[in-house]
Amino acid sequence: MLGDKNELYPIFLKVNQLNIIIVGGGEVALEKLSFLLKSSPNAKVGLIALDFSPKLLGLAKKHDILTMQRPYTQNILHKQHIVIAATNNKDVNAEIYRDAKQKQLLVNVADTPEMCDFYLGGIVTKGNVKIAISTNGESPTVAKRLRQFFEEVIPDDINIMVGNLNSFRKTIKGTFKSKVDALNKLTETLLIKN
Repeated sequence: MLGDKNELYPIFLKVNQLNIIIVGGGEVALEKLSFLLKSSPNAKVGLIALDFSPKLLGLAKKHDILTMQRPYTQNILHKQHIVIAATNNKDVNAEIYRDAKQKQLLVNVADTPEMCDFYLGGIVTKGNVKIAISTNGESPTVAKRLRQFFEEVIPDDINIMVGNLNSFRKTIKGTFKSKVDALNKLTETLLIKN
């Protein structure tokens, strides 16, 4: 509901070290896979569906992603960490959700917020800087516009600043608080005050 507090906790997962399965072979599965690969090109992802769209197969082949052309069964979830249900069948998606919860896996059922442990929000990546954006499922369009804004205002060479600050941080002596104070003083001019 609008006005409610966003209770989501943002984390950055090393999806190149986790097993992710996407169940579905159409446009929604393509969107989910594209989103994952845009942010994490080496994500460990598998696809399962009765049929795959040519675009999805092309993307899977380009990234060397395992595709399994078969119906969904619970044993597909073996050794998985994250499950994304993206079929066009609500009953199959609900079955995937129940099976994933039974196995204590993180699950996202496309376009069904009540069956999601997580959302795939807007992400801005510039070098080593990555910003996640969420509207708590209320407005993907706002998340998209914010992503576009940050992509425009964050300089492409931000890695230089990040590297320099990291080098400086390693030279600071003293307590944790004194280190934080020194970094805060150094970076306070980054904020534009009107």
